[in-house]
Amino acid sequence: MNVLFVLDPLDDLKAYKDSSVAMMFALNKRGHQITVAMQGDLFILTGRVHSVTQPINLHPAADLHGQGWYSITEATAERDLSDFDAVIMRKDPPFDMEYVYTTHMLEYAELQGARVFNRGDAIRNHPEKLAITEVPEFTTPTLVTRDMARIKAFRDLHKDVIVKPLDGMGGTGIFRLSENEPNLNAILESLTHDGTRSIMAQRYIPEIKDGDKRILLIGGEPVPFCLARIPLAGETRGNLAAGGRGVAQPLTDKDWQIAKAIGPRLAARGLLLVGLDVIGEYVTEINVTSPTCFVEITEQTGFDVAARFVDALEAVLS
Repeated sequence: MNVLFVLDPLDDLKAYKDSSVAMMFALNKRGHQITVAMQGDLFILTGRVHSVTQPINLHPAADLHGQGWYSITEATAERDLSDFDAVIMRKDPPFDMEYVYTTHMLEYAELQGARVFNRGDAIRNHPEKLAITEVPEFTTPTLVTRDMARIKAFRDLHKDVIVKPLDGMGGTGIFRLSENEPNLNAILESLTHDGTRSIMAQRYIPEIKDGDKRILLIGGEPVPFCLARIPLAGETRGNLAAGGRGVAQPLTDKDWQIAKAIGPRLAARGLLLVGLDVIGEYVTEINVTSPTCFVEITEQTGFDVAARFVDALEAVLS
């Protein structure tokens, strides 16, 4: 197969821990060709979706902490997306309007015969924070609004809540509002842009001290290990980007229950790879853009997550 990855610039990736790089090496190990493109390389001409593409060679023995893990031996080429056996969308957020336009182009490419994972329309229709409202049986009490008075009433009811922007990533913009928060008004004014942008409020989940678990679903089936991202002392965010420590651990019975209930439903919608964020027994986000943690889980448990992803991809394409 020739597989096209749409992702961030290669030299910006931290290859030693990047899930996209792990996917590339797993595919290459089975003899598949890897080609890359950036989001800005996609274009539509006379109704067809094309991209400027760059084939790359991978070097498994290279030090992944450097830049020598890949090389370029062929010139770039403009190709129709349907020329590839699979297109893997791995561009990181922010999920801005340019990202939305890209999902539309990927959706059009599918109509023209391309096989895209995750599908453009599926990514666009599953905003990562709002998507949890579809499974209230697995969520802590949650409110989405831009009405600051309503958020204050929600905090007064639950005493201790987390508030966050709907388009944040890596733990940015997340605040804990306890009963005596002196900066309540300032925080809500900032997050809602003075009541003009909706945000999410959730009852605080004390189990965050044990980690914000990333559960990976591949082809609708859960990877049997998750990565618990444990916050720094005094911190309420477990995100690795916010200093959290990643500890791989087997799924609990509740984790299995959540994953088995949600996984098949999302897979049927064109989401080959999903990352559930679970704190305690509650789903807090459903990540569909570019879920990570492949490398950390593999290194700590020996379970080859990237190989499982390739198994699922090959099965879908067979």
